[in-house]
Amino acid sequence: MRILIHKSSKKLNKWLAHHIVRKIKKAQNKSDKPYVLGLPTGSSPEGVYKELVKLYKAGKISFKNVITFNMDEYVGIPEDHPQSYHYFMKYHLFDHIDIPKENIHILDGNAKDLKEECKSFENKIVAVGGIDLFLGGIGPDGHIAFNEPASSLSSRTRVKTLTYDTIEANSRFFDNDISKVPTTALTVGVGTVMDARELVIIIKGYKKARALQKVVEDGVNHMWTVSMLQLHRYGTICCDDDSTMELKVGTVKYFKDIEAKAINNLPVIDI
Repeated sequence: MRILIHKSSKKLNKWLAHHIVRKIKKAQNKSDKPYVLGLPTGSSPEGVYKELVKLYKAGKISFKNVITFNMDEYVGIPEDHPQSYHYFMKYHLFDHIDIPKENIHILDGNAKDLKEECKSFENKIVAVGGIDLFLGGIGPDGHIAFNEPASSLSSRTRVKTLTYDTIEANSRFFDNDISKVPTTALTVGVGTVMDARELVIIIKGYKKARALQKVVEDGVNHMWTVSMLQLHRYGTICCDDDSTMELKVGTVKYFKDIEAKAINNLPVIDI
């Protein structure tokens, strides 16, 4: 497991966007096969998406041969609702790049048969040859997507009942009215995420510090579902200084020392 500790969120966003673009370009130079990305929503990836849009507008990358799969979606709210993840992705990324609409895959929280929708989503991932790079964020309790504490570490895409803590936390996006927050969602499973050939987790800010400590310094634990990253062959955590406040000094020094070159030398994106 790699841990890249950036001095600021801004530097993290830029480094990670360049990393993603470099991976896409490298793959496309070798094959006509579409590059497959797994994508999250929430505050963690917003800055990365902004940097990706900048690189696209600068002519550094095309997304015409990229396929995406998003992590999750609420059940029962319209796709054009400001808090739907369909809306989020269009607003922050898809409306600003040249990705074909048919290459975008987001779970349908209004499907007639939600279980079938989840099964179909898994089958679509398999049909395109799996996910090359899955980008993820985490909650303060160490969950990824809607795989909240105590979720199965081998879980697949499924319907998930949300905990009260999640509903209460998300009420800030729904006029602070807890009654407006959906109580269920569709989410990829931990096992679905772990199947990706590369997994990169974004962790920012002091509020995520305890989760980072649990994920890095403790063992694999279903109460901190992102801890499964420890078992991934190509798993990376991109974090900022603020999020490392609960790590041991020795842990921080070790990873800063061995990754100094990767942090300080931003990859050059060739046109």
